[in-house]
Amino acid sequence: MATIRNLLILAFVAAFGLAACSAVYRNHGFVPPDEDLEQVVVGQTTMGELEGLIGRPSAQGLLTGSGWYYVGSRWRHYGPYEPEEVSREVVAVSFSPSGTVSNVERFGLERGRVVVLSRRVTEGSITEISLIGQLLGNLGNFQAGDFIN
Repeated sequence: MATIRNLLILAFVAAFGLAACSAVYRNHGFVPPDEDLEQVVVGQTTMGELEGLIGRPSAQGLLTGSGWYYVGSRWRHYGPYEPEEVSREVVAVSFSPSGTVSNVERFGLERGRVVVLSRRVTEGSITEISLIGQLLGNLGNFQAGDFIN
């Protein structure tokens, strides 16, 4: 009887251990399906109509009305390893100056590029004096007239 109990416990631990090693997938963002994108007519559909057809985007262009970007990605989390991006889709909708759709493009992970960000540091006007030095330097700058109405 004890042997059967030990085998059941061992089987339960083994099944639980294997289940813990299964991959977990997570979806982030929203990309409209092809059926919804087929309703968009290039040159005729306006921004207002597009919002009603496929919804607001998760990102917009830097210039007002330059483009809408729908971004969706799927990530795989596998045990203690770093999460890995399995797929990414970007739907870019460009607008003409009149506010109608001029182009609809779909990009995948295979066309993605790593963009190196430039970090620029602006030199400030603060000299190399510490915070305490600046606070103590202001102690002699008060006059009696500053405290009287």
